[in-house]
Amino acid sequence: MALSRFIFDAYGIIMDRQVVGLPDWANWENYDIIAKVDAKTAERWEKLSDKERWEEEQPRMRSILADRCRIKTHQATKELPVYDLVIAKGGLKIKQAPQEEAPMERMGPGQMTVRAMAIGTIANVFPNAVGRTIVDKTGLGEKKFDFELKWTDNRGLPDDEASSLMTAFEEQLGVKLVPSKAPVKVLMIDHLERPSPN
Repeated sequence: MALSRFIFDAYGIIMDRQVVGLPDWANWENYDIIAKVDAKTAERWEKLSDKERWEEEQPRMRSILADRCRIKTHQATKELPVYDLVIAKGGLKIKQAPQEEAPMERMGPGQMTVRAMAIGTIANVFPNAVGRTIVDKTGLGEKKFDFELKWTDNRGLPDDEASSLMTAFEEQLGVKLVPSKAPVKVLMIDHLERPSPN
């Protein structure tokens, strides 16, 4: 994977515009990153929610970047255009997942299948496609849902794809994107080196 994707995950970055000072090579050079935790931690993580586990994984990812890439950063906040994800007037059109169902997310051209995941998954997956950060304001929290989404995947015309996605959200899922503004976290890269080998 490109190092930029690892950095985005480690710092909870969703959109490219939320990072300033990233060198070009971090977007194009691919690396294999292998990290392991002890068996006790792995067993404990299986009992955590996705959010709780992610809160523990991110500091470890940042530690890898500090150790291998000598990364130095600071954070700033900017008021940026966003979309609020809200429940549409007609109400939700998706069903809550059975409690025992395992989480799964599968993406393909113009389609997404989700099992036992929060509706906020949309906020993490589609910001680049619609051109803004998505803020989950549905009030559904960590409730798990099953849903399928289909839209026109027109990457050559991003405005058309964004319009198709917004229509699909409302017609197929019962949620909609409402233009708004909000403080958005921005990561400033002060220093970054190519990863040192094992």
